[in-house]
Amino acid sequence: MEKTNTGVEQDIVPVAELRAAVGGQVLVPGDPGYDKARTTYLGGMDQQPAVIVRPADADDVARVVSLAGESGTPLAVKSGGHSMFCLADGGIVLDMSSMRDLRIDTETRTAWAETGLTAGEFTNAAAEHGLVTGFGDTGSVGLGGLTTGGGIGYLVRKYGLTIDDLLAAEVVTADGVLRRVDAENEPELFWAIRGGGGNFGVVTRMRFRMHELETVLAGLLVLPGTPEAIAGFVEQAQRAPDELSGIVNIMCAEPWLPFVPEELHGKPIIMAMMVYAGEGEAAEQALAPFRALDTPLADMIAPIPYREVFPPEDEDHHPVAAARNLFVETLDRDDAALILERINASTAAMAAVQVRVLGGAMARVPGDVTAFAHRDRKVMINVAAVYENPDEVEEHTRWAEQLTHDLQKGVPGVYVNFLADDSEARIREAYPQDTWERLRAVKRTYDPSNVFRVNNNIPPA
Repeated sequence: MEKTNTGVEQDIVPVAELRAAVGGQVLVPGDPGYDKARTTYLGGMDQQPAVIVRPADADDVARVVSLAGESGTPLAVKSGGHSMFCLADGGIVLDMSSMRDLRIDTETRTAWAETGLTAGEFTNAAAEHGLVTGFGDTGSVGLGGLTTGGGIGYLVRKYGLTIDDLLAAEVVTADGVLRRVDAENEPELFWAIRGGGGNFGVVTRMRFRMHELETVLAGLLVLPGTPEAIAGFVEQAQRAPDELSGIVNIMCAEPWLPFVPEELHGKPIIMAMMVYAGEGEAAEQALAPFRALDTPLADMIAPIPYREVFPPEDEDHHPVAAARNLFVETLDRDDAALILERINASTAAMAAVQVRVLGGAMARVPGDVTAFAHRDRKVMINVAAVYENPDEVEEHTRWAEQLTHDLQKGVPGVYVNFLADDSEARIREAYPQDTWERLRAVKRTYDPSNVFRVNNNIPPA
């Protein structure tokens, strides 16, 4: 029986065996570095893993997975730390941030990347060769979790989801075996890890296709937040060429936004990060309809290296929010008016609705090629209420859930990477019936004992 420095007896956590078996770092409560290792991007998370392992290589990962399975210990996987499922209270955490090897082949325009790398680290290294792979919208997100869920970012309309550029992977399955998977080798497992999340094993390395792209026309465009401008923005984004993707945040102007005049603080605004994959006259023409929707409050769009779409982040920023995700077919003026009404009514420190128009290359891949199940959906929305007082969690959760319900209009659908504390109730919304049953069959084959259950869990059939 092991006892942690917190005094809690851990009769199932094989700490001594882990120390003997792995070459990487093994941390328990009280060890230097333990608290930093359990820090996540999200605030409000205070789980106390019994042990955190930073593996030296894939063999270490295999040993940890085997010991977790044999002991029945909950096992979580942490890469960039953006998932609320990356810690296991009283269990084992595999902290993949110790595995960050990246090998770029400029001749084939491919790269093998270990999954402890972040999207920003990969992007910066690829930029040295004038190459890109599309990830999400934040540089500190880990490659493993982002990719296995799908990957919806600034190049989604031009190059598709991140998984559309995933050519192969190395996966440690629940039996402790390291498997090389691709379209020819164990194709069902390869299908499943492209959208099915972390249900089937620990992905240690991924091989990505890369694209030639150095400069983009990109930056913030800020407009007054009116129903007409919001609906017009979505309409124009659906008409735009594939090269243009944007992420639109509808919110009230905050004092920390230096580019918004003081007299507009507290007033609704549209704050859109626009990225056109290229530059020149065609790029300017694609952005012109958005600039014409209303007089911009700020227009920071300019030619920049693609890597600058991931600006430096404040490591001490750990937001706490009640958040929900949904897909819709469109967002019209009435929907926009409802969003503005609910944002104004929220008592949160900051309430925001994020809108991403999809389509383009993402929608041209047949729906059964990967486990990602929403290629035909037109718009993805995130609803969030950021708060500071933990006693307010129920109030802000109700606000987020009600707005989600009203915008969803009875048509289910959720992006598995953005499921939060609603995961157990809504995981079925992430997949249609055929995809769900196929994923459960893969789970039964590779993880029948449900070792990888500390996530958006798909139980074995």
